Amino acid sequence: MSHSAAPKDLADLRRFRFERVLNEDPLIHSIALLGTLSEDPEVQAIIRIEKTALDASDAPRLFAEDGLIQSVKLEQSTDIYTWFFGWFGEGRERDVKINVVCPATETHIRKYTKQTYVMVRETPELYRNVVKPYVAAFPASRTQWVENILQGISEQSKLLYSDSDFLILPDMKWDLKTVSSLYLVVLVQDRTIRSLRDLKKSHLPLLKSIHAQAEKVVSQKWGLGPGSLRMYVHYQPSYYHFHVHVVNANYEGGMLGMAVGQAHLLDDVISLLEIDSSEGDGVFQRMTLTYSLGSQNKLLENIQAHGGLPA
Repeated sequence: MSHSAAPKDLADLRRFRFERVLNEDPLIHSIALLGTLSEDPEVQAIIRIEKTALDASDAPRLFAEDGLIQSVKLEQSTDIYTWFFGWFGEGRERDVKINVVCPATETHIRKYTKQTYVMVRETPELYRNVVKPYVAAFPASRTQWVENILQGISEQSKLLYSDSDFLILPDMKWDLKTVSSLYLVVLVQDRTIRSLRDLKKSHLPLLKSIHAQAEKVVSQKWGLGPGSLRMYVHYQPSYYHFHVHVVNANYEGGMLGMAVGQAHLLDDVISLLEIDSSEGDGVFQRMTLTYSLGSQNKLLENIQAHGGLPA
């Protein structure tokens, strides 16, 4: 192959001599490599590899006897949630991660259905009259998988840190392999904290400890230094047991869960509580919170039924 010729087949591509990784994007599952395709080391080449999207027309035969997915490996399972990695053939890298929810409730079906979003302005009154009763009515079964972890029934081999107040472990969305997309979750033992709305000044020691231990864990295990993490809390959260998301600051895929109005940085939460009064309701009980809700979300129906209007 001449210096100026582009590769024409797999034989040409096999001439590639890898030098280094230029970029990797966990969001779109791509990687860019620098190396050479010729015998002349001065003539460099860049090869970018991106996993292709799944075709919806292949859905009926994904798990058929002669279907696309040829093998799977169980990654983890807790209560109604199970995760696998799947392969389309022998000798391949993991092609897909397979998440299973079974048995799936109507709420789960709504959550995973494509929907439009509207902005909701949740005043303290709206929270007390509609949102708080909605959260209180959730059956314990919805967070049984969290209880299983907190009580030592499941996921104990994956714990990165544990004490009487909280524990840290890899989030189900992380592949446990790619540090650039590192994603951990912190689950607190205090069952009275359901969401951001329940936080008060008295919780400052807990939140500061979470911040410090998360930094310590990633420093010791993966060598990530100060400023390498983005820690945040969702409101509304996907489940009503207080937890903190801990992701690599360079993980762009995490932006899907960091939309304005949804993600609240742990540092900002701590700062607000530090300047808050220690008497009566705290800042998160007094402030109006604006966020988006999907059209399939039952909470949105409750808010609209109560006369609450989108922002």
